[in-house]
Amino acid sequence: QVQLVESGGGLVQAGGSLRLSCAASGSIFSINAMGWYRQAPGKQRELVADITKGGFTNYVDSVKGRFTISRDNAKNTVYLQMNSLKPEDTAVYYCNIWARVSSSDYQWRDYWGQGTQVTVSS
Repeated sequence: QVQLVESGGGLVQAGGSLRLSCAASGSIFSINAMGWYRQAPGKQRELVADITKGGFTNYVDSVKGRFTISRDNAKNTVYLQMNSLKPEDTAVYYCNIWARVSSSDYQWRDYWGQGTQVTVSS
């Protein structure tokens, strides 16, 4: 069983900052990619940013230069530092990881957090 616990969402004014955290726990043997997705009302869920185990990062164009994803492999935790927030960043943000649960199970599976609300007021 793998659990993802997110924190750090909230209400902020435009131009402000928030830092999201997502800690993975449970039966985890190895984590590959970790990422953040978001879903605004009436829209499809989209990838915001992801990071490989080696630290390579990828961002959706709309957040480049404003958001920074990072991870602490020792803590199985991924972060999303969000600066210069805009009202259009308002969404539920979900953590996602690709993980193996044991050394004898070679299947990589993806796991999702419960989501954390980010609201940016104008």
